[in-house]
Amino acid sequence: MTTERQRPLRADARRNRERILQTAREAFAAGGLAVPLDEIARRAGVGPGTVYRHFPTKEALFEAVVREHLEQLTLDARAALTTPEAGSAFFAFLARMTAEADAKQDLTEAITASGGPMGAETEELAARLRELFGALLARAQQAGAVRADVDAADVQAIVVAALTAGRRRGTSERPGRLAELVFDCLLPRHTDTDTDGNTA
Repeated sequence: MTTERQRPLRADARRNRERILQTAREAFAAGGLAVPLDEIARRAGVGPGTVYRHFPTKEALFEAVVREHLEQLTLDARAALTTPEAGSAFFAFLARMTAEADAKQDLTEAITASGGPMGAETEELAARLRELFGALLARAQQAGAVRADVDAADVQAIVVAALTAGRRRGTSERPGRLAELVFDCLLPRHTDTDTDGNTA
């Protein structure tokens, strides 16, 4: 028994869907999941019913936007794994991920799992990103660029700490400065030597 194929959206429906997504990207980036669905409909210039036809719940729309962020970060992580300098690749990706999350409240909520449960597709994407991030970390540790006594869960906690510190500091004069300071704790600890070259 053949199943009926899903019909492609009409041109006007596609435009409405993209307008809703674009508005949601901006709204969720600024306010996270707290932004009402009716407010997104108003900003997009469509009726609430139009939004509900494409996204039956606010969580479904939120998840669609988060998936886009996770997909892009996954591509970035794959590219970072092909970079010859493992340490630079790891810290560059870490800075990129933190900067993205700092600018997008929805991504912060996804990283910290405070945005509520996600669907199977999004969880799979998040798991793939965690796997790639773990590979980036292991590669940097093998190169001696990151201390050996941390794992991916530690680094996730450090990212959250960097985001929290930056928001509490509340200044945009030197973006990323506090994140850099927090990330310094990932650097290898070198043993001090005395003047004769012996370890202290």
